[in-house]
Amino acid sequence: MSLGARLIEEAGIPTVVVGSARDIVEECGVPRFVFVDFPLGNPCGKPYDVAMQRAIVGLALDTLEQAFVPRTTIQAPLVWDPDDEGWRDRFMHVGDDNRAELAAAGELRRKLQSAGKSAGRDGVKH
Repeated sequence: MSLGARLIEEAGIPTVVVGSARDIVEECGVPRFVFVDFPLGNPCGKPYDVAMQRAIVGLALDTLEQAFVPRTTIQAPLVWDPDDEGWRDRFMHVGDDNRAELAAAGELRRKLQSAGKSAGRDGVKH
């Protein structure tokens, strides 16, 4: 994404990247970056949290409009879960304590996807 943004900028189209991997994005030298301290894969906030998502998109649009200095980074003032700062320790954790549960969830998801494909759908609840 970061390298693509640089190419788009070279074509004269302004960009802003919203993401969580601050060190990687900044190293790539994107012109405008909104950093969110959220789990990877959730750059615009929690699923179904429309207020959070709107705030992040609004911040990105403001950054696009107002950031005139190259390699501008803005840190979003939002918190993933104000009641649980320990989410970082558990995010994407796989261990003996949850391996069987994750395997069962994966098997169920594969069955649902297979059934959905047979019925002409992707099998994922939207």
